[in-house]
Amino acid sequence: MVKAVTNFGRSGLADWLVQRVSGVVLLAYFLVVGAYLLINGSDLDYATWSGFFSTTFMQVFSTAAILSVVSHSWIGLWSVSTDYITERLMGGSATVLRLAFQAASAVVLFTYLVWGIQILWGN
Repeated sequence: MVKAVTNFGRSGLADWLVQRVSGVVLLAYFLVVGAYLLINGSDLDYATWSGFFSTTFMQVFSTAAILSVVSHSWIGLWSVSTDYITERLMGGSATVLRLAFQAASAVVLFTYLVWGIQILWGN
C-alpha cells in the first residue's frame, strides 16, 4: 500500500482535478479581461477600469481567479519540490530543504491571497 507523506492525505486525482478546474477559471478570466481590453482599449482610463473591477461580478470572478492562482501554484510548487528536492539529488538534507521550500512557498502564496482579497474587497 502506498502512503501519502506530505500531501496531507489527498489523492493525486484531487490534485489533478484542482489543477484542471483552476486552469479553466484562469483561462476564462484571461479571456474576459482580454476581451474588455480589446473592446475598451482606446478609451480606457482609470475611472473605466476601476468601474469594471468594482462590479460584484468582477470582484467575485477576480476572487475566484486569485484562489485559482494560489491553488494551482501550490500544487505545482509542491509537485516540483517533491520531484526535484530528493535525497538522491540533494543528499541527506533534502527533507529539510523540501520542507523549507514548501513553507516559504506557502507563506508567499498566503500573502498573495490575503493581499489580493484586500485589494479587491477593501475600501
